[in-house]
Amino acid sequence: MRGGECLGVSYILFYLQNSISSRGGCEEYQSLIVYQTVHHLHQTQTLPVARKDLWQFISVPQNLNRITPPDMAFEIIGESPEKTYAGLLLEYRVKIPLLGWSTWLTEIKYVEEGFSFMDEQRVGPYKLWLHTHKLEAVEGGTQMTDDIRYLVPLGPLGLLANILFVRRTLQRVFDYRKVKLEEIFGKPG
Repeated sequence: MRGGECLGVSYILFYLQNSISSRGGCEEYQSLIVYQTVHHLHQTQTLPVARKDLWQFISVPQNLNRITPPDMAFEIIGESPEKTYAGLLLEYRVKIPLLGWSTWLTEIKYVEEGFSFMDEQRVGPYKLWLHTHKLEAVEGGTQMTDDIRYLVPLGPLGLLANILFVRRTLQRVFDYRKVKLEEIFGKPG
């Protein structure tokens, strides 16, 4: 590990006070360092479409169904608004390979109309999930950036799960989205 990074992953130290009894019956306090890893997934894609047209697509929650792999059986629970807005709470179910069904509650934390929004998992499989969606007009269309910061629960077991399964699954989901968005809007010329 160099400079607090390992494979581009930032480490956050949490110090916990652990009460331990000594032989004499006195309690001593010992600092226990627990590493919690905030992982980062970053993906950009340029599509040959105007920013406002791409915004109209990505800001509609129901369109997540169209760009999520079919084996994940993505399903919004309850009524979904026609457009994303700050404070929106979305509940949905998704089938996670090998783990089964998971219910998520996501809050849209902010919206910069036509340009970006961020969703945060309130309830779900991650200890932390922040996903920023950003659109920028570029030559030949619009660059879309997905920036995800996530924390897998269960400490060292979560770190191992991320290495063996979680990161690959997330990459597969976002690779699938990239392909589907190119099918809908075309490939850059």
